[in-house]
Amino acid sequence: MTKAAMITVCGRPNVGKSTLTNALVGEKVAIVSPKPQTTRNRITAIVERGDTQFVLLDTPGIHKPRTRLGDYMVNVVKESVADVDCVVMMVEPIASIGPQEEALIERLRETHSSAILVINKIDTVEKSKLLEVIALYSQAFAFDAVIPISARTGDGLNELLRELDKYAVEGPHFFPDDMITDQPERQICAELVREKLLRCLDKEIPHGTAVEVTKFQERDDGVVEIEVIIYCEKTSHKGIIIGKKGAMLKKIGELARTDMEAFLGTKVFLQTWVKVKENWRDSMAQLRNFGYENT
Repeated sequence: MTKAAMITVCGRPNVGKSTLTNALVGEKVAIVSPKPQTTRNRITAIVERGDTQFVLLDTPGIHKPRTRLGDYMVNVVKESVADVDCVVMMVEPIASIGPQEEALIERLRETHSSAILVINKIDTVEKSKLLEVIALYSQAFAFDAVIPISARTGDGLNELLRELDKYAVEGPHFFPDDMITDQPERQICAELVREKLLRCLDKEIPHGTAVEVTKFQERDDGVVEIEVIIYCEKTSHKGIIIGKKGAMLKKIGELARTDMEAFLGTKVFLQTWVKVKENWRDSMAQLRNFGYENT
């Protein structure tokens, strides 16, 4: 008999939600970056363990929004906490509950959600410190379980899956067994470019970028031709993204192409352009154009 469970993964920015999602899937389906607000949309990832299918909803980091894009991202988190079999609330091993965590706990109360507390990055602290964190959060909310993990090293992930299996319901799987995500290939390729922008650029610039794939076509020789437009908010940012004699844009393109080829399993011919769309993060029309719906 097959079973399935719908699981939302939520937490503050940079807590390791996408790293955990990729580790459980075994492939890169969500981009990762040390910069906050890397994930903008809810990403669906599919994990198969025996007859059980876990559908993970990787959400943006909960934060205080400063733009309409930020509002959209926070709403994605709030909506994703409701109507799932279990919520995985990820926190860092710090004995302090911040406003982001308080907001999530309040949302768990509102929705009467079953929730597991996952304490990530345990490879960075002494184990004695974890007891303080566990005690603090256990007083704040009645979590069904507390699981310490390291998404980076894989420590604790099997225990987490065993716990999540308790929420799986008998019935058909939500997705075909060979799927690992519901994201179209062109969307993942766009996200890979955005990941490299976050890696290579400083301060606010990468957060003001959006990536659109305008061509995605497989040639007769098996090479996939991809054309990408990178949108930024200021002309000065465009110059920084392109770099001296195009060096920065070339670097971003080469890094993205390498990951695209690994993901698609074939050679990629990638072309990139940079255009300016001022203040697009506060334009509802532009947000919809870039795939940020329900704004």
